[in-house]
Amino acid sequence: MQIDKQLVQHIASTARLQLSEQEINEFIPQLKEILDMFSQLDQIDVKNTLPSFHPILLENVTREDKIKPSLTQEQALSLTKHKEDGYFKGPKIL
Repeated sequence: MQIDKQLVQHIASTARLQLSEQEINEFIPQLKEILDMFSQLDQIDVKNTLPSFHPILLENVTREDKIKPSLTQEQALSLTKHKEDGYFKGPKIL
């Protein structure tokens, strides 16, 4: 791909950047270098390499759900005086 002044101006306008002539001239060799590096990566043989989306194995750290005995509704409400019709009663919002 040919990197020239027009391409840098097009990229800048797409990104809504206003570049000066000096900045454009600075970016031309930098973009060439970046594309050269990617072309070197394209030459690497990766046919027998599996994709690695995550370099570290991800594991779910949640525990298994186990049914255990819990408080009955009466036991849960026995230690509060703020209850009504079998439910906890909270402060009024409005």
